Amino acid sequence: QVQLVESGGGLVQAGESLRLSCVASGITFSKYSMGWFRQAPGQGRKLVAARGWIGDTTYYADAVKDRFTFSRDDTKNMVYLTMNNLKPEDTAVYYCAAATVQLIDYSAATVRHWGQGTQVTVSS
Repeated sequence: QVQLVESGGGLVQAGESLRLSCVASGITFSKYSMGWFRQAPGQGRKLVAARGWIGDTTYYADAVKDRFTFSRDDTKNMVYLTMNNLKPEDTAVYYCAAATVQLIDYSAATVRHWGQGTQVTVSS
């Protein structure tokens, strides 16, 4: 049974930081591209950051570049999203996601497994 379990969300003030974690089980983690999506109320799910299972190239959405850092630890089957200088517009449910495609094809349409999501709320 495949499981992606996120943790680390919460309520913070603008300018503060959070670190999200996601642990995967039931998959060959090293053969999956991994990423983080977010969904704000009334909006669709948007890709925030991702890295393929080959190489170290990381994709970041323009809205989070220079503030968010994606990392993965294949020895622990975990991915992380370190979020600095948080803004109210970062408020959303954040989802961990796994796909067997390469980074260039990574999107919500190609994700095979989703986590249950963790809420991040940033107050002004």
